[in-house]
Amino acid sequence: MRLDLWGIEKQSGGVKRVVPLDEVGVYRAKLRAEGKKVVGTNGCFDILHYGHVCYLERARAYGDFLWVGINSDAAVRALKGDGRPINTAEDRAGVLGALRFVDAVTIFDHVRATVFLEALQPDVYVKGGDYTEESLDPEELKVLRGCGARIVIEPFVAGRSTTRIIERIANVR
Repeated sequence: MRLDLWGIEKQSGGVKRVVPLDEVGVYRAKLRAEGKKVVGTNGCFDILHYGHVCYLERARAYGDFLWVGINSDAAVRALKGDGRPINTAEDRAGVLGALRFVDAVTIFDHVRATVFLEALQPDVYVKGGDYTEESLDPEELKVLRGCGARIVIEPFVAGRSTTRIIERIANVR
C-alpha cells in the first residue's frame, strides 16, 4: 500500500505518513514552495520511549514540519549489532508517524544519513545530546553546510535509552 504524505491514511489504529526516499525531493520542493521551515532528524528509534518523545517534540518546535529519517533494519544491525532492531523499520516508521508532532518519516538503507539529508535539504537539523557538531559524520556535515542548515544539538532526557530498556527486559525473571 502506498501512503500519501498529504492525505493521512489510518492503518492498524495508527496514522502513517511514510515517504519513500526517492520521493523526498518532490515533497520537499512542495514544502519549500509553501514557505515551510523543515526540520530534519534521524536515528534508529528502535523502541520508542519517553526520551525519544521529548526529543522529537522539541525538534518540531524549531520549524513548521518535522521529517524523521530512520535507518533500515540492515543499517540498525550494522550500527547496533545482532539482535537489533527489535522492531521492524515499517513498525518503527508507523509508530513515529502516529505522533502528532512528526509530519513525515522516511526509511533509508544506510548507516549514515547522508542520502536522506541530501534529499531532504533541511532548514534545521536536530541531533541528540550524544553528538556535537564536530562529532557529526563529515559527509553528513558537508551536506548540512551545503544546504545552509542550522544544526541544533538537543540534550538527552537522563536515564532514558533503548539499550537500557532492553537490558531491563533481559533481566526480568
